[in-house]
Amino acid sequence: MSDQLRVCFVCTGNICRSPTAEVVLRKQAEAAGLGELLLVDSAGTGPWHAGHDMDPRARQALLARGYHPEEHVAKQFLAADFDERDLVLAIDTGHLARLSRLALLAADPDEAVASLSLLRSYDASAVLGGELDIPDPYYDDARGFEEVLDQVERACVGLIEALRPRLSVA
Repeated sequence: MSDQLRVCFVCTGNICRSPTAEVVLRKQAEAAGLGELLLVDSAGTGPWHAGHDMDPRARQALLARGYHPEEHVAKQFLAADFDERDLVLAIDTGHLARLSRLALLAADPDEAVASLSLLRSYDASAVLGGELDIPDPYYDDARGFEEVLDQVERACVGLIEALRPRLSVA
């Protein structure tokens, strides 16, 4: 087993929601003293934006809240990627369905399926409200990106708490 828990966020093109979640989780993990224990990345279900940086509106929303996103290079999540991840967090139910089908092609399909969950399933208010999808802000204005960031921040707080018992703190 790796010394780090390997987490990957997956959205459609890996330029808006999933890289936002990647940046947020890294910062929250650092603030919680867990940064060295998590290896965080993100990917998309498709190749449409592979090689591109995150959407400038996503970057601006992060910067406005005090995050410092590094240069991002979008990539597609492939079946072989399950072997390199402990937890694969889908941004919405459509991504979860697509990843569930892809998991059947992984080297260990049962383990791949077990690694999957929805990011907002870690946000108690989202679970209570029955709203587990984070909407795609791509065709929206700046406010859509701020709302995505609100949802991601709340979910990542719950995610950190859920992961804490799995992380071995020396």
